[in-house]
Amino acid sequence: MIGDVNTEGEWIFGAIGGNLGPSYRQRGRTVQQILFDPPKGKPFLHSRFGYSFRLALLAFIISLVIGIPAGVVSALRQNSWIDYVSAFIANVGVSVPNFVIGIFLIFIFAVWLGIVPVVPRAWDSFGVWVMPAMVLGFFTTAFTARLMRSSMLEVTRQDYIRTARAKGLSKRVVIDRHMLRNALIPVITMLGPSLVNLITGSFIIETMFGFPGIGREYVSAISNRDYSMIMGTTLIYGVLIALANLSVDIIYSFLDPRIRLD
Repeated sequence: MIGDVNTEGEWIFGAIGGNLGPSYRQRGRTVQQILFDPPKGKPFLHSRFGYSFRLALLAFIISLVIGIPAGVVSALRQNSWIDYVSAFIANVGVSVPNFVIGIFLIFIFAVWLGIVPVVPRAWDSFGVWVMPAMVLGFFTTAFTARLMRSSMLEVTRQDYIRTARAKGLSKRVVIDRHMLRNALIPVITMLGPSLVNLITGSFIIETMFGFPGIGREYVSAISNRDYSMIMGTTLIYGVLIALANLSVDIIYSFLDPRIRLD
């Protein structure tokens, strides 16, 4: 884990120093080289981890751009047709697995309409990233919308919101300065680990779309019994989850003045 001395008397770091060991199937290459080294002449973002990170980040951005406004509008228009449509889509997104959504989108946009290829030959164009990112982030988008709606409705009933309205503040000021900031606290709790979950849980989507990311390599390692690759990738996933939880605790102190980091 920490390291050892080789035959030449040199200290070789172990996993704690980023050395995840050699791959059992890809002889002559280490686990970290397979996951983090890009092709020759390419930047780091073209490595397997870089591809997975970019896909997860795009799915995460889509979840924020769609999920938070959908939850806010649904809460402000409670029991309207907008609320019902948003709730229906959110329930579908939470209930139906993302690979099932992916199959339907592939059939509609790739097979039926022919807008995008089923399995792209190259991932240089932004257009081929949209559908995998939407499929990957569909659950997060739906869950964000539901959580944001319930959080907004809870904040709306608080005494300080009635006080702000009684002071004559405009509706926009009440929403922006008082409701959103407090309603975002439980959402931030979920969004931190969600970004990591999008990275660690993308192996089904990556395999479905032939995406050259870390998740697809993880699936291949399982089928090839490449145990060092399996353990190394699992360790990376664990570190990412721990860092995500730590980042959420830090962000808390900026959103809620009652929380302080000592």
